[in-house]
Amino acid sequence: FKWLFCGPEFRFSAPGGLSAQEQQSPRHKGTKAGPDPWVALGSGLGPVYRVLMVRLNRIYTRTGDDGSTGLADGSRRPKDDLRLASYGCVDELNACVGSAAAAARQAGPEGALAPLLERLQHDLFDLGADLATPGDRQGLRISAEQVLWIEARIDAFNADLPALESFVLPGGSELACRLHLARTVCRRAERLTVELARREKVGPQVLPFLNRLSDLLFVLARVANDGGEGDVLWVPGRNRG
Repeated sequence: FKWLFCGPEFRFSAPGGLSAQEQQSPRHKGTKAGPDPWVALGSGLGPVYRVLMVRLNRIYTRTGDDGSTGLADGSRRPKDDLRLASYGCVDELNACVGSAAAAARQAGPEGALAPLLERLQHDLFDLGADLATPGDRQGLRISAEQVLWIEARIDAFNADLPALESFVLPGGSELACRLHLARTVCRRAERLTVELARREKVGPQVLPFLNRLSDLLFVLARVANDGGEGDVLWVPGRNRG
């Protein structure tokens, strides 16, 4: 199969790419594709997905002016639909992770976290594609291997951190604060997706991925706080007088 990603919208495209009629439509007019714009993506762990890499000369299409947007199967839903809210929150999470990656590149020893965070951003785009594909339709799905990769990172980083004796406040270094913010947005995305899963089917690895990712972001925030030495701990009742 092939799918096209345009801004916040996903849709499937015909195996031959955009038809002549599609290229002339208001939605796609101004979209230029090279001789072979389809690029194969795959990790050797599953199906190879072919994605149309496009150059958009126009950013707005006016198709969403009625308050609806398109999913990967071509169907349209209102922009306040729960599925849209779920992958919209994943988009917000990705922006938070990108902000943390930028801070990591400016940090000291914690700068080594930047490549890891950038990798997670790619996985979060995969997650958005998964959530934008309703039902059982074939599409780009989060894999069990991506979840296991996160678990391995949690185990490796957490092994060197001191045990906690209280809850951690979301504070400390700038990088740690950005990671804690990403963690809270991740939990919100998880809550929205749990609600969505009660109403309709979601990919089998979506919720495990989000659940594990929030744990990883918590651990990375401790790493960014001088390996846990700079954690800001909660003191119960500190200001009760």
